[in-house]
Order: sequence, then C-alpha cells, then structure tokens
Amino acid sequence: MIVKEIKQPGKYSYVFSRYAEPIVHIEPGETVAIYTKDAFENRVSKETDLPSKILEGDPNPQTGPIYIDGAEPGDTLAAHIINIEPTRGYAVSAHKPGLGGLTPTRSTPMLAEPMPEKVYIYKIEGDMITYNDRMSYPWRPFIGTIATAPRLEALSALTPFDNGGNMDTPETKPGNIVYLPVNIPGAYFYTGDCHAGQGDGELCGFALEIPAKVTIKFDLIKGKSINWPRIESPSEFMAIGSARPMEDAARIAYAELIEWMVEYGWDKYDAHQVLSQIGKLSVGNMVDTYYSLVAKIEKKYVKF
Repeated sequence: MIVKEIKQPGKYSYVFSRYAEPIVHIEPGETVAIYTKDAFENRVSKETDLPSKILEGDPNPQTGPIYIDGAEPGDTLAAHIINIEPTRGYAVSAHKPGLGGLTPTRSTPMLAEPMPEKVYIYKIEGDMITYNDRMSYPWRPFIGTIATAPRLEALSALTPFDNGGNMDTPETKPGNIVYLPVNIPGAYFYTGDCHAGQGDGELCGFALEIPAKVTIKFDLIKGKSINWPRIESPSEFMAIGSARPMEDAARIAYAELIEWMVEYGWDKYDAHQVLSQIGKLSVGNMVDTYYSLVAKIEKKYVKF
C-alpha cells in the first residue's frame, strides 16, 4: 500500500476555516500519513522552556486544510485512524497560569493566585511514558484535535464544536473511526495536538503532548448528514457534544447517540430508555473554550 505523506508546506493553521488555501487534495479511499506538531509548536524541549515566555499566542498548530475530493455539504467524512507514531523521544506537559480545571482562568476568574507554571518532560521508553519512578504511564496515543471546517465562521484551534475540533477525547485513537460533518465543498480537514496519553478531563490543560505521524484512511458517506461528531470502535458507538455548561455537552452527546440508534431502527424513546440503563458518559476535556463529553453504548445493545 502506497501512503501519501502530508507535511504542512508553510505556516500551520490556528483556526478551522474555509478561507485558507488547501495544502493537498486527496481522493476518498486514500490513506495518508499526516505530520503534526505538538500543542507547544515543538518549542518546549526542557523544563526551563516556559510556555508563557516562548509562545507568542494561544497554542495548538494544525496541519491542513486537506481537501477531500467529491465531499459536499450534507455528506459525512469518515476518518479511519490507523496509526499514531511519535516523531521524537519525549512528551511534554505543563501547568500554565490561566489554564486548567483547578486554577483561575479568563472564563472562571477567582481571587486565588493562579497555579505556578511548571514544565514536565517525559521520556518515551517503549510502551511507557516516564517522568520519574512515581510518574510513569502506559503509551495510549490519540489525536487531540480532528476537524472539518465550519460552514461560514472561523473557529479557534482550541475550540471543540459541532465540526469536531479540540475535543481531546482519548477515543480518537488507532482502530476507531471518527465521523465528521461536511459543511463545505472539500470538507477542509484539519488535525494536530496528538497525545501519548491523557486522563479524563485533561485536568491541567495539557496532556502528554507529542508531535506525530498520523496515518488515516478517508472515506466519504454521500448524502448522509450528522449534527455532531461520532466515533465507532470495534465494540461501541459514541457521540461527542461540546458546550458550556457541561450538562449541555452531555445532552448534545446523548441526543446525537439516540439519533444514531434511530438510524438502526430504534424508536427514539426506547433508545432514550436503553441509554438511561446501559449508556456510558466520559469527559474528553473540562478546560477548553467548550467542554467535550462522550456518550457511549456497546454495539451489542444497538444492532438487532
């Protein structure tokens, strides 16, 4: 299998937008290897590289937009995540003033002092990500940011919304399919912000950030529209909602999952009952401009 390699030819994008020039055209059914930078623009390599000092603005560079030939509004883009490979031997995380779930931020101001800034450099050692003897975690790679362009507006690359975006859910991982709405001709696909692992919620605002080579196979589902991103694993159906407050994100995710079940022949109120008893809910992030929640159900409860 010949895989086309895609690298950003110029400046990386910090928005999801239809107004940028596509960096490449690909055909549905094609498999590509996309190279991404980490959330810190690959500029943090040691513990003295404080993000507040070296980053000029908000982080999260994106590779794209990638034009999917034949994609039209009302279609659905299916991104089969095949592999995520780190392109260096370490991951970076940090505490940054003004970012995180347990520190004052612009949207949740407090009189308390912000958390002090600190950088953590983790070695990638086989299947483990290690800072010290007590802080060592398994390799659990996923894509933090995966999106199509909105219909009209340009959204910050820090923002998760109905086009996908910075959802930071560990479910966007190898072996799973991410379904995204197509809002404009060509879809304009973006990705970046890969992670070596992350806990639910991305509590401090940064996961185990890595640059990566991401291998994805694209398919196009013609004439089928979705309202919010969906994920399919070998065993589960999932839908993602992004909003504030967090309960609205949960409502969006469960409503989209019910819609998916209806497509399999379920009565929507029966689907509501099933999810009330056996559905699952996880937090992708609780720190971004919007929060992302993932509603899940095992396939065995959905398929007749």
